[in-house]
Amino acid sequence: MERVVVQIDSDATLPFWRGAQVFRFASVAYAIGAQIVSVNADTFNHSGIRAYSHPLISWMLIALLVIWSGVSGLIYAFELAPRAPIVVLELVITALLTISTVWVVRPEYFHHHQSLPSTFWITNAVVSVALLWGPIAGGVTGVGFSLLSLGIEQQFHNIVTDATTPILLTVGVTLGIGARIVSRAQQELSAAVRMQAATKERERLSREVHDGTLQVLALMRRRGADLGGEAAELGRLAGQQEQALRTLISEQAPVPGIDESTDLRSQLQAALPTDANFSAPADAVQLPSPVVTELVAVVRTILDNVEQHAGDGARTFLLLEDLGDEVVLTVRDDGVGIPDGRLAEAESQGRMGVSKSIRGRMADLGGEALLETGPDLGTEWELHVPRIDGQDEGRE
Repeated sequence: MERVVVQIDSDATLPFWRGAQVFRFASVAYAIGAQIVSVNADTFNHSGIRAYSHPLISWMLIALLVIWSGVSGLIYAFELAPRAPIVVLELVITALLTISTVWVVRPEYFHHHQSLPSTFWITNAVVSVALLWGPIAGGVTGVGFSLLSLGIEQQFHNIVTDATTPILLTVGVTLGIGARIVSRAQQELSAAVRMQAATKERERLSREVHDGTLQVLALMRRRGADLGGEAAELGRLAGQQEQALRTLISEQAPVPGIDESTDLRSQLQAALPTDANFSAPADAVQLPSPVVTELVAVVRTILDNVEQHAGDGARTFLLLEDLGDEVVLTVRDDGVGIPDGRLAEAESQGRMGVSKSIRGRMADLGGEALLETGPDLGTEWELHVPRIDGQDEGRE
């Protein structure tokens, strides 16, 4: 059995998350370096003012920052736990570490410097929110932490010139958009792979049914007609099942979109009985999918009429031509033909197969159905479908 096996990561944003942890560990190194410099600074602006009022507590907070960064980084990178509660906890810890600046740093110092965990490290929370919840949440988080930092530093008057807000906002929005695009692309790829696998399986089953069951049913139909009597009835039933199976196979194709095109040739081949003679171009004959669906329905109606009215032993011939500006499909049988006046009589009796199922459908497509028939002359339908500008002609 032919199978399609394609491995797709369950989380398309996983590379983003892992890359973000590289940034996280770099920001931890920066925060530790800034802490060492600040604690060891004897003065601020040579005025004799020390940076920290509680150096020991500041080191405890930095230790919390390091531990949390390691734990959350491993969870994010290797999906060790659901990310949503971890992101919420990260927001809380980041906010508390930022606010703790006022507890351990002298006002004279932090009014002119960044908050304790550093803006660089605060960016991690913005990145996590953007990757998990998208650009809007990421942008709002970036602006929120920017305002929190400016408030602690009492630098609101510099909000226009300070780089913190545009940097955090840009990071949140940009990464959020990137994560959404990748997630959407992964969903589309997964759907395409599933459709490909289902299509190949349908094609395999169609080939097996066509090469086995349909051939046997077609043989039973022909032999039953030749033998007559009860065998003829069995042959007729076999013919009905053959046609039902062909219809089922042709209808198993995935439903295409309105703007998509389909190969008319392959769809006709799937719908035709095994004893029909079909001639078509070597290349695909591409038409809009709704047009192909209607044309195949018209052909089925014609074939049903051949089966019911053309007489025993009638053969069917189909010719598909791609003329560039139009597609012409000729369906002919060598049966008994249609007597003069028979179509008008059928229409008056409410049997609308020709007028609606054939001519009506062709008119809806902007085409026409031409009929040539007569007693003992067989029946020939010539179906013309014009191409509209921009349709793929399916030829080099």
